[in-house]
Amino acid sequence: MKNGKGFPTYNLCKEQERTMRTRQLVSRMMLAISVTALATASAFAQDFPTKPVRMIVGFPPGGATDLVARILQPRLSEAFGKQVVVDNRPGANGVISLDILARSEPDGHTVGFGHIGTLVTSPSIQKVPYDPYKSFAPIGMMVSLQNIIIVHPSVAAKNLKEFIALAKSKPGQLNYASSGIGSPGHLATVLLESMAGIQMSHVPYKGGGPAITDLIAGHVPSFVAVISTAVPHVRSGKARAIAVTGVKRAVALPDVPTVAESGVPGYAATNWYGLLAPARTPKPVIDRFNKELVAALKSPDVIQQLKDRGIDATPGSPAEFTKFVREEEKKWVPIIKRSNIKE
Repeated sequence: MKNGKGFPTYNLCKEQERTMRTRQLVSRMMLAISVTALATASAFAQDFPTKPVRMIVGFPPGGATDLVARILQPRLSEAFGKQVVVDNRPGANGVISLDILARSEPDGHTVGFGHIGTLVTSPSIQKVPYDPYKSFAPIGMMVSLQNIIIVHPSVAAKNLKEFIALAKSKPGQLNYASSGIGSPGHLATVLLESMAGIQMSHVPYKGGGPAITDLIAGHVPSFVAVISTAVPHVRSGKARAIAVTGVKRAVALPDVPTVAESGVPGYAATNWYGLLAPARTPKPVIDRFNKELVAALKSPDVIQQLKDRGIDATPGSPAEFTKFVREEEKKWVPIIKRSNIKE
């Protein structure tokens, strides 16, 4: 059909009606797919887990990360009705463990520990095989803990003032161990060097376990350790505590002062662990895991076991964990760059 000017005309109303019907059909189909997917994910979450759960730890046995995993292991195994297996995969300050986690099946049956080294430090000083935010689905915050400066009993320093004086008398010669480059202990010492005006020599290890072994044996004079690693050795007299790095004294070692009250005002450096799953893990599975994790961390026996080693339970939601990591990134990345920390 043509109009008076010779141009073809169309029934626009019918065209619009067909377009509307098509859009409505597509919307109904998409809604049906979404409902089906949600129902499937929810059903999967109710049945989860269907096999043992692997909890990857990025450090050798004997360190704080391994300790927290093994304290939580029996509680989570009981809650899930399936065995939770701790899998130690040490190396590169935990980066190797998160690389394995990022490439694992996103079904909730493989989880791993995220901490300042793997999520903040390492990505800022080297190329890592994952994206700290895009490669993982956060499950929740787990614990916070202090570092502690300890020395072999043969070291002359009895307190932080004497320790700083000893370091100043031997610029660059006083060795200190840490659980790896960019680890919480390393960062805590870099901050201390900057604020106290000292320079020491870093001896990185593959974890807190090997480092504490060498300190006790006298192979390294000092160690900025995660407090849980040091507590039993300080209590037995095999290591001497100089100061804790947090904002308050540790319940496990109440007689050990903080760095700030020992002559370096304003100093504070804490450590933390959170639990991660691979990206694209279904939200209902994440929610179920978070529920059981929070319940475990709020149980009196777990709280007491952690406190005995100077660790505080700090359970939270996935969103709270992500927000916390972002805040830690803002705090530490400038210090890392200013101190020129490199792998």
